[in-house]
Order: sequence, then C-alpha cells, then structure tokens
Amino acid sequence: MKHNKTEASLKAKQAELASLIARCVPSDGAQSTTIEPLKLVRYAQPTPPLHAQQGMSLWILAQGQKELVLSRDTFTHGPDECLVVSFNLPVIVRVVEASPELPCLGLAIALHPAEVANAMARYNLEKDMLSDPDLKRGVSVRPATHALLDAAVRLVRLLQSPGDIAALAPLVLQEVRYRLLTGPHGALARQIARADPRLRAVAQAITWLRAHYTEPYNLEVLTREAGLSASALHCHFKAVTALTPLQYQKELRLREARARMLSEGLNAATAGHRVGYASPSQFSREYKRLFGAAPARDIARLRATNT
Repeated sequence: MKHNKTEASLKAKQAELASLIARCVPSDGAQSTTIEPLKLVRYAQPTPPLHAQQGMSLWILAQGQKELVLSRDTFTHGPDECLVVSFNLPVIVRVVEASPELPCLGLAIALHPAEVANAMARYNLEKDMLSDPDLKRGVSVRPATHALLDAAVRLVRLLQSPGDIAALAPLVLQEVRYRLLTGPHGALARQIARADPRLRAVAQAITWLRAHYTEPYNLEVLTREAGLSASALHCHFKAVTALTPLQYQKELRLREARARMLSEGLNAATAGHRVGYASPSQFSREYKRLFGAAPARDIARLRATNT
C-alpha cells in the first residue's frame, strides 16, 4: 500500500511539472528562463539526432523520453529517471517519445562545481557519500525521487511569480543541489564537486582544448596543463569523455565549423580553415565521418529542416 501511495504521489508531481512547463513553453524548442541556471524544453514530435556539446547539468523530464549518446554508450531517460552530466561532453541527443497530444516536456538545470561543492560543505555531506560502481563515463541516469521532483516543481512555479524569484529561487536551487547530493545521483554529484586530482586534470585539459581548439594539437603542452603524463591523461580523459584528447579536439573543431557555416554562410573550405584545418579534403572527410554527410549536403539539409 505504501509503495502504491509513493508511486501515485510521484505521478502527481510529474503531471504538475508537465502542466507548468506546458504553460511556460507554448511552442517547440528549448527556452531560457529568468532563473539563470534553468532552461525548459518542449517537443511535440521525435527529433533527429542532434550533435551537441553538453555542459554539466541535471535533466528532468515530466513527459516523453530522450536519448543521449556518448561514444558507444546510450543513456535513455523519461519521467521516472533523471539524467546528470558531470563534464562538458560531446554527445548526440534526440527526443524519442513525443506527440502533439503528449509532447516531451522537461527542464535542465546547469550545475556549477563551486555551488555543488558549497552545498556539500554546508550540509557536511562528504562523509556520507558512497561510490557508485555502476557509474559510466561522466553521465548517470538514476531514478527520479519525489523530493527532487517536488523541488523542481516549486522552482518552475516561481516563473509565475517574478517578484519572488530573487528571494526564493536561490533557496530552491540550494535544495535541488542537496537532493541531488543525497539521492541516487550522489556519486556523480560528488564527482562534479570534489577536487579529485584526476578529474581536475581532465577538467583542466578540457578547458585548455576548448580555448585553443584551432591550434595544432600539442600533447606536450596539454600534459603540462593537466599535470599528468601522456599515458595517464589519455587513460583518465577517455574514461570520462569516451574520447581521446585528440578526438575531443576534432569534434570541437567540426562542431564549430558546422555552426559557422550555418550562421555565417561560410563554405566548407573557409570554415575548415578558420577552425584549424590546413587540408580541405581532410576537413570534408572528417566532417562526413562525424555528421554522416559532406559539409554542403549536411548544411543544406539543416537549413531545409529549419525553414
């Protein structure tokens, strides 16, 4: 009987969250809100796979289902699960379950390491954190708890009372971090916050690569920035991102070139050169390998889809 009541209460929270998001986001797409780390999403139909750079974040769906693909690992989540990403990762995302009658409705909350670490210190949670042997990469899908959903509902509800946001949103966000740290995602949340030397080294390498992705790949400089040997950096970097540092840099370049071709109307040769490719043929070859089509055809398809 208790289990049935708990499940019914969880479903009621999901329905309330779906109703709130539907009112806030009347059309398809992702929408920023007046609560800085909070974004709302709505999709009335399944979407094609989208290559994206996913930052550290918590994802909660009130309705529908999404997939996130990181290298060979696929993470599927719906209303009964939450997804957490603990690093800036190149991923493929798509909505797999949505319809005009029951659109995919959800939210994302950006997670900042300092804020998660502050929550751990404030509530003295470090000693209670357990490891998670099933944790894969920098992504985790775990059951949604009633407490976390309740906090998410109250956060979205604040959007209807703009005058209360400045005073109450920081408190609700602090609760979200607390629920995250003390719930099924606790191990990954700790990974975001802890100063683990290996994770910090990977984060430093990612930061350097994002700032210098147009420059020739330089393993010596990268290992110096990370403070690790080449073999250790390769091992820890791939364990977190599913990519080698060189593969990560290539994806950064190709995604940026794609964005520039779409937004600035650049041709493939110019876009490739601007992100660091000396050879147009190599750029086209690697672009097709990642996105499944040659640059001109891929950009034409994307423009046709967005019109």
